[in-house]
Amino acid sequence: MTNFPSQKIIIEAILQGVIKAKQNFLFWTNNRLFLSHGPQKIITIHVAQEIASVQDAPEIFIDATVADILRCSLPDRSTYTKYMQDNKLTQGAFSITLDERCEHKNDNDSISKVIISVNNGVRNVKAEYTNEIERICKMLDRSIYTDSTLEYGIFTFYSDLSCTARKKLVKRIPALIKSFDLVVKNFPLLTSKFVSSDVKTIENSGEWLVGCYVVEPVD
Repeated sequence: MTNFPSQKIIIEAILQGVIKAKQNFLFWTNNRLFLSHGPQKIITIHVAQEIASVQDAPEIFIDATVADILRCSLPDRSTYTKYMQDNKLTQGAFSITLDERCEHKNDNDSISKVIISVNNGVRNVKAEYTNEIERICKMLDRSIYTDSTLEYGIFTFYSDLSCTARKKLVKRIPALIKSFDLVVKNFPLLTSKFVSSDVKTIENSGEWLVGCYVVEPVD
């Protein structure tokens, strides 16, 4: 079993992965399109590649289901269905799941540590985003910290705007984060923080930002 990378290292890898996705997409499209016009998986793939390059890289799964993540994070793997019922969680998938890297003895011994939701073209407060924050909270919520191996969840997003947009990112992002904070407040045993790049300006084109909204249990 290897040492799991620190949260700081994972967040930095995510930010760099999204930035590389932006750089490659602009190169491929001859700078004619924003990354927000690109396919969703382009960001997920670049983020996964960047995380894979860190020291003591975790095991990385794309589109792991809620049920599988719970099975690999709860003390009793057979209780995942009850957990989903109790927390009103429906089946679905998370963009990226990070597991402890270990020598596997069977197909049921994975240990999930981090869930990541990757989102493209995020500019305004929307129910689909706050619903995703709530889903992350439900996956992490527990009264005893050791009742799950999940350490934190991240809502990763890329935002961009054309230079003609009247309301700039410097005003849009705080409103977005405030809407997320209101969701997390419904879970007293969870806390959150926001880490992002600076707002970058492209002359005669627009502006962009990469953000990581992190949700984690209170120790």
